[in-house]
Amino acid sequence: MPYYPAEEVAALAKWILTDVFHFSVTELYTGKDTNFQQKDRDSLQDILTRLKKYEPIQYILGECRFCGLSFQVAPGVLIPRPETAELVNWIISDFNGKRPVRILDIGTGSGCIAITLARRLKASTVTAWDISAAALQTARKNAERNQVRINFLQTDILQSAIPEHSTDILVSNPPYITEKERTEMESNVLDWEPELALFVPDDDPLLFYRAIARHGLHLLKENGWLYFEINRSYGKETTELLARLGYQDIELKKDSYDNDRMIKAKRP
Repeated sequence: MPYYPAEEVAALAKWILTDVFHFSVTELYTGKDTNFQQKDRDSLQDILTRLKKYEPIQYILGECRFCGLSFQVAPGVLIPRPETAELVNWIISDFNGKRPVRILDIGTGSGCIAITLARRLKASTVTAWDISAAALQTARKNAERNQVRINFLQTDILQSAIPEHSTDILVSNPPYITEKERTEMESNVLDWEPELALFVPDDDPLLFYRAIARHGLHLLKENGWLYFEINRSYGKETTELLARLGYQDIELKKDSYDNDRMIKAKRP
């Protein structure tokens, strides 16, 4: 039985040959013959062995691309997803060309949201919080890699006391996968990516959204905007939560797979 579907095998092969062994796209599609040196054969064998254990290729290579930028990733941080890039592009579309803004990213992980916004929304001031010291260490390295200045702070958003802050944009991709959804997930996620960044209790799937939205009433400036990536199964519930808290101009947006995936709302 194959370890991966044929389409994924082809994508992995292209990724490995271009990123690790520096094949050009032309060489890939013209069937270039290459005699690998022993060290390259050993490197390839190590990658294949790890792939057979369903370790994500991003962790094996130690990096990934997100919104055209390069990010270091390791098992202590969530691997950036294409859906998150759609959320980031939504914010950029809304604010590009406008006055500089203050941005707060809660649950920053690898720092991909905060760093991309800092690069794309010039002269903006970006702060990023996370509960994980390991994630913050990786995020700081990624900020240096991408040549942006960000104020990182270890913060538990579920605590009642959080740092004082005032921001124009509050963005978060918090944990939103319920425990009952574990059975639908692949081994390369379950066995390798940090549970702290993934799961919420079945009986409280909006745990982080409620906490962040409540804090947002104080963190956001008047008419500031809150942006969330959400669980596709709870678009209606997340919308209702924000409305009950008094947020206005709430917009639920689908991702490229036609799933409810992101939401924005204005602080009254």
